[in-house]
Amino acid sequence: MNELIRLDRVSMAYGRAEQAVKAIEEVSISVAAGEFFAVVGPSGCGKSSLMRLISGLHPPLGGTLTVEGRPVTGPLKKVGMAFQNANLLPWRTAAQNVLLPLEIVQPHRSRLRTERAAYLDRARRLLESVGLAGFTEKFPWQLSGGMQQRTSICRALIHEPEILMLDEPFGALDAFTREELWCTLRDVQARQKVTVMLVTHDLREAVFLADTVYVMSSRPGRIVKRCEVSLPRPRDLDVTYTQPFQDIVHELRSLIGRH
Repeated sequence: MNELIRLDRVSMAYGRAEQAVKAIEEVSISVAAGEFFAVVGPSGCGKSSLMRLISGLHPPLGGTLTVEGRPVTGPLKKVGMAFQNANLLPWRTAAQNVLLPLEIVQPHRSRLRTERAAYLDRARRLLESVGLAGFTEKFPWQLSGGMQQRTSICRALIHEPEILMLDEPFGALDAFTREELWCTLRDVQARQKVTVMLVTHDLREAVFLADTVYVMSSRPGRIVKRCEVSLPRPRDLDVTYTQPFQDIVHELRSLIGRH
């Protein structure tokens, strides 16, 4: 597989000079195009900071960061992002919410005025592909939490990004809905072949979804373990009850908090 993302001894800090607080210290990772990788670790270890770095929203303090072999010098257009809170606009339908990135990102922004019907159809088809047929014209207050999060993920995917970044996307949902959305995300990634970065506290979630799991230390965050998840794909929820799955989860849990 072709390498898409490379970090070579990258550090990052918030603030300047003596007031600077180091969030990440000499992190080195390599991510292939189409890979699903997860980042886990204790609260405040720099998981979300790593996401900000790779997406170009915050500059590195040191080291080398490249995407497609080119240095990251600012926000990347080829990134889609979704967070724990869906943050849908209450006055827009699900389909209209999904269209939001296209109103910002070129060349879609220029085409929207004349091709809006085609773009709306595209948004509806994307929503239908994640199980929201019949809900595309509903407003956020008419959707369950799980439906809102599906809509948020579709919004992150509508401009066909190369990298999908998910920051605790299912953390606010109940256990049943969360596992349902694991399967939705599994299917979306398999279908679209998008590279996915998942930041999560849920070790079962990380092992079920990811090809590779990185464990970070307490702040300043360092990579203390790179774990390849060799469980065969496609995975269904039954795999979470198997011994090999539980062994990986236990290994990851034993590392968190020790460093």
